[in-house]
Amino acid sequence: MPVSRSSAVLRLAALSTTLALTACANVSIPGMGSGKSETAAAPAPAPAGPKIGPGMNERGEVVDPKKVEAGFGQKVKGLNDWEGEITGKPAPGSKFTQLKIGMPMKQVLDIVGTPTDQGAYMTGKAWIPFNFGSDRYRHEVVYKGQGRLIFAGSAGFDSNAHLIWIIHSANEQGYR
Repeated sequence: MPVSRSSAVLRLAALSTTLALTACANVSIPGMGSGKSETAAAPAPAPAGPKIGPGMNERGEVVDPKKVEAGFGQKVKGLNDWEGEITGKPAPGSKFTQLKIGMPMKQVLDIVGTPTDQGAYMTGKAWIPFNFGSDRYRHEVVYKGQGRLIFAGSAGFDSNAHLIWIIHSANEQGYR
């Protein structure tokens, strides 16, 4: 009796499904109740204390602003739904305390004044095809004895930049 083409395809699909399920039945995943009793349970990790990031001391102060990495500061929701981070503790009399995440670069420079040094760089988002979102480039300004400010470029073809990261550091030398 000749087998129709659609019948052969259905049989092949059923056979491959059966093989796949058989292979999965033989896989044992630890902690997923494989049927065997697990003799030694892993101890629970000790609760971690506050994270001390690179370039920071145990008091949360930035001692080397060139080594600071994102993720070790306080996450903040700023103006116009901009999200950012504040790292370190402000130096006495610092103008950085007047700043808010999400402020445009021009407004920040009007408050804080001319930086000691500055520069810009592209982020990985610049290389994503058809990405017209924000943070394709960043602009960093440095103030001696106060710290660093990082701005992210706006979305679309806008050339404005907004404050996304404040790094407080009384040890800032003033150069990138």
